Amino acid sequence: MNLKELGWNPGLQEALERYAGKNWVPARLIRETIINYGAFLADGEEIDVLLCGRVWHEATCDADLPAVGDWVMVELGNENQAHVIRATLPRRTCFCRKMPGKSSQVQVIGANIDYVAVVTDAGPDFNIRRMERYFMLISRSGAKAIVLVNKADLFPKEQSQLAAAEIAALWDGAMVHVTSALTGDGLKVLKKYLKKGITMCVVGSSGVGKSTLVNQLYGEDWQWTSECNETTGKGRHTTTSRELVPLPGTGMLIDNPGMREIQMWTDETTLRESFADIDALTAECKFSDCSHRKDSKCAIRAAVDAGTLDPARYENFLNLENEIAELRRRSEKRQMTVERWAKRDSVKARNLADRIQLEKDDRGDV
Repeated sequence: MNLKELGWNPGLQEALERYAGKNWVPARLIRETIINYGAFLADGEEIDVLLCGRVWHEATCDADLPAVGDWVMVELGNENQAHVIRATLPRRTCFCRKMPGKSSQVQVIGANIDYVAVVTDAGPDFNIRRMERYFMLISRSGAKAIVLVNKADLFPKEQSQLAAAEIAALWDGAMVHVTSALTGDGLKVLKKYLKKGITMCVVGSSGVGKSTLVNQLYGEDWQWTSECNETTGKGRHTTTSRELVPLPGTGMLIDNPGMREIQMWTDETTLRESFADIDALTAECKFSDCSHRKDSKCAIRAAVDAGTLDPARYENFLNLENEIAELRRRSEKRQMTVERWAKRDSVKARNLADRIQLEKDDRGDV
């Protein structure tokens, strides 16, 4: 394995030049734990690395900290000293979501990825509204979207094909495939994407077959998986941490724990672009500040009543707007808190400096 096979590119080479003269080497992060990271060096050697305090303090939020898929500059240690991350190289792409729960922080799912492969099925997991959310997040990340309607061995062929057609209609740029990770049917198509140096991030709900998919592509049991529940058709997902997996002779996968929440981390512009058909109707509303709920002469509600707009898509549009508004409110509140603490610390620092100077004056120090 070499740097190019790990995803190295001319942009990274240019960024590397700013660290000329330092005894640091590039590495790609493949794993993140509570206390450290796992990384690959240029020769494919895997090492554990710690994050230096300067990089941690310079991060304005959690999303600025190194994440799986990032390229970093490492100062190599020895038997008595740990390997240390001294700098992070610029990201080419970044797939993220809002952190689960009430936090306003962003959670990075994978950095420097080329494709995001969403795994679903045509049965209990199929949710067209959730796929809309995935597509918006993928669009903002800069990566390309692939959707795998998996577990084709468990459902009628027509059911899987219909689900794939509905998903494909949502997003022109999405590449949708019907697959069965268990039997291997349809997985050959993935290998045409996974060329050397290419990174694919695999996401989806728990139990849809992500770990089985990784096992099939890797050629052995990389992640342990369990049998499916006969009632729900779901397997007990066993991926517990985010990890970049190199595939023999091809590209790399970032496998993820199952996602219960796909909350938005995006902006109003991205929302409008993703719902361009609905956004065009807002110009026809009687009031410019129409909430599109109970306001009179709302063009969007009129389209729903006329049957030209899917009610479920309309509701998803409203829910996403509310999420973005709430996220903006929390972000502004957090920023106010940060500024208030920064101001308080600044005042404390000035007061301390004044006291030190007064003490020097009292002692007659120069």
